[in-house]
Amino acid sequence: MTDEQDTTVAVGELPELLQRVHMVGIGGAGMSGIARILLARGGSVSGSDAKESRGVLALRARGAQVRIGHDAGALDLLPGGPSAVVTTYAAIPKTNPELVEAKRRGVPVLLRPAVLAELMHGHHTLLVSGTHGKTSTTSMLVVSLQHCGFDPSFAVGGELNEAGTNAHHGTGGYFVAEADESDGSLLQYDPDVAVVTNIESDHLDFFGTDEAYVQVFDDFVDRLTPGGLLVVCLDDPGSRALAERVAARSYERGIRVLGYGSGDQADAPVPVGVRLLSWQPRDVGGVCTFQLADESAPRTLRLSVPGRHMALNALAALLAALDTGADLGEVLQGLEGFGGVHRRFQFVGRENGVRVFDDYAHHPTEVRAVLGAAAELVRQEAADGARSRQGRVIVVFQPHLYSRTATFATEFGAALDVADEVVVLDVYGAREKPLPGVNGALVAQSVSKPVHYQPDMSRVGRQAAGLARPGDVVITMGAGDVTMLGGQILDGLRVRPPTGR
Repeated sequence: MTDEQDTTVAVGELPELLQRVHMVGIGGAGMSGIARILLARGGSVSGSDAKESRGVLALRARGAQVRIGHDAGALDLLPGGPSAVVTTYAAIPKTNPELVEAKRRGVPVLLRPAVLAELMHGHHTLLVSGTHGKTSTTSMLVVSLQHCGFDPSFAVGGELNEAGTNAHHGTGGYFVAEADESDGSLLQYDPDVAVVTNIESDHLDFFGTDEAYVQVFDDFVDRLTPGGLLVVCLDDPGSRALAERVAARSYERGIRVLGYGSGDQADAPVPVGVRLLSWQPRDVGGVCTFQLADESAPRTLRLSVPGRHMALNALAALLAALDTGADLGEVLQGLEGFGGVHRRFQFVGRENGVRVFDDYAHHPTEVRAVLGAAAELVRQEAADGARSRQGRVIVVFQPHLYSRTATFATEFGAALDVADEVVVLDVYGAREKPLPGVNGALVAQSVSKPVHYQPDMSRVGRQAAGLARPGDVVITMGAGDVTMLGGQILDGLRVRPPTGR
């Protein structure tokens, strides 16, 4: 786009079906975001969750009626009962007593993606999908548009550090969201701008085959509105192959395609919107040099988040933001001010010269990228003379899902080898039942670096603290409750200061 679009919409009352909603699993990242937007748009919301959380407390403060625990009576939290019940089968079984009661009463049960699609109605939608990097890229796009004064509505899978929230009902006409491929729910949406960061085998528990998983991204692109834009990463083989397939039929479908990636991209299958020329780590962040297709000179961008993969995410967000007509300088300032997302290389604390971070990475490629960023950090500090000796990277990794662990145990081992020392916990099963022979030891035996298999979570804090020495970086990693261990590791470092060994 060359001119800023006038996408101001008058969002009237919620559809009758969504005016009085009960949400089963309301504290989850995706569900709580929907609840926030419904409340902001004047809806009445009740819900239930298995445990108290910061998110649940925040929703109560906004007027939601939330019960801890699940029982049929929760459907009476709203006087007169709900007009609809919203849930996600990814976390909530169909046998949940509230879902059973809703069926008995004849109350419609809606899945989260369908509700999100309805909330997007009337907006210009910018959606981010891909196997990895969705949350960070979506968040960068949100922050850059906010800096331009657009006040977009958004729903993100993590909490933006700047906003302190994962969702917002904005006054502008844009809606930015993640399009989650894990259960095919991205096919609920009709994006005006679609970003695909990468495509790599995952979620085979749902899709069954690699081919079915890849196909869902083709189907997602097919849902782009006429004249819409696909922004696709050309560094990743999976998304590059998608670009090649789309290029063959983009004109007949009336959509535009822009690629982004590293190097000269001379053989790119689609027009290249921006190229990453270099990445230099600096502190917990770095400086990237890039060049836009319509400019003759390179530019630099300073980021406060680490890793080359984050630089690529920023360039994806840049192209998507520019398509709204946003000012380039304002977008770049917004990206430079981006402070990260909850549980994405998040700083937890420092004790006795050891820094502790926490990250959500739960796929081998994500693990490798995050550990690579940490390794860059300690190498750069040593090269700059910030430390007398180079620190090491110690990772405390919790595999997520038995199906994923069984599929990728060897790949996890290779990715964890980017660290200097590894502690592997048992599998966080989430919604899955255990599989015979699938546990943390299966991953640990694939690690060639010094590795410790620790099935007892209560011992990890002291153990990780005992491994660390001044200058080291410790990262807790995974999509489960490993995130609770950062404070325990810091406590262990206070009680047992690291040696200089």
